[in-house]
Amino acid sequence: MQRRTLGRTGRETSVIGLGTWQFGGDWGPVAAEDAFAVMDASAEAGITLFDTADVYGDGRSEQLIGRWTAAHPDAGVTVATKMGRRVDQVPSNYVAANFRQWVDRSRENLGQDTLDLVQLHCPPTPVFEDDAVYDALDALVSDGSIAAYGVSVETADQALTAIARPGVASVQVILNAFRLKPLDRVLPAAREAGVAILARVPLASGLLTGKYTTETTFAPEDHRTYNRDGQAFDQGETFSGVPFEDGVRAAQEFAAALPEGVSVPQAALAWVVAQEGVTAAIPGARNAEQARSNAAAGSLDLPGDLDATVHDLYDRWFRATVHERW
Repeated sequence: MQRRTLGRTGRETSVIGLGTWQFGGDWGPVAAEDAFAVMDASAEAGITLFDTADVYGDGRSEQLIGRWTAAHPDAGVTVATKMGRRVDQVPSNYVAANFRQWVDRSRENLGQDTLDLVQLHCPPTPVFEDDAVYDALDALVSDGSIAAYGVSVETADQALTAIARPGVASVQVILNAFRLKPLDRVLPAAREAGVAILARVPLASGLLTGKYTTETTFAPEDHRTYNRDGQAFDQGETFSGVPFEDGVRAAQEFAAALPEGVSVPQAALAWVVAQEGVTAAIPGARNAEQARSNAAAGSLDLPGDLDATVHDLYDRWFRATVHERW
């Protein structure tokens, strides 16, 4: 497993992390014992970054991680959580008093006196430009409630605004073989500033597992059913905003281009972490086998022509529909 510095935190982390949105139930039910098995397998495979949020299952994901880390105090795992989506998404809610309440709730859920990394969870654009927001976050660092802070963003412009702030340690952005816009300006700016880039949705909500057909369906409570057109939250979070049928066909072409013995998700993850400026990719996993498979991508050598394949697929299938949106 490769390891890299987590931006301005100074911590070292694995290039493959574990995303835990699924622990909250938004991808269908996940039993507690299955979540613990995923974390066990991840840690055993060298993963040292768990990403969560206070809204994943209204705290359930944080609570499960807290129980696991309490039972594994020497695992050396950095827990990155997120805050800000338990209220209406208006700039006036992103104030110091709310930050304190949200952070204290996450500290209790995770069983941590000092949270390792807290990220603003895709707030409205004006929040990224508000000096008072960063003053409030700096105060939480100063009093020891959090060790560092970052942001999770929907757009490249939001990422660039955050990267310019001296206290921002990390930026979480959608980056995968079907979402290439961050390569243009975000990754170069982050490299220059020493800010970590956490690539979320690295498998395009499962499209880049290579398992789906155009007839595949998902449970009603799965966001891949109810948010395809952005009814519940930003459309870009589900299948990276690409039309499902196009994503399936592009994934089939991606799979056909791989050499024998290289799995689709491992190649997709390895491509993400091979991009200069990426610190880690944070795929989810519903079982231990998926967790181990994802982790193996952290030591995979990329096929030599894969990058050209990714850019060709993007130009033909997705650039016209997604590149200027996010």
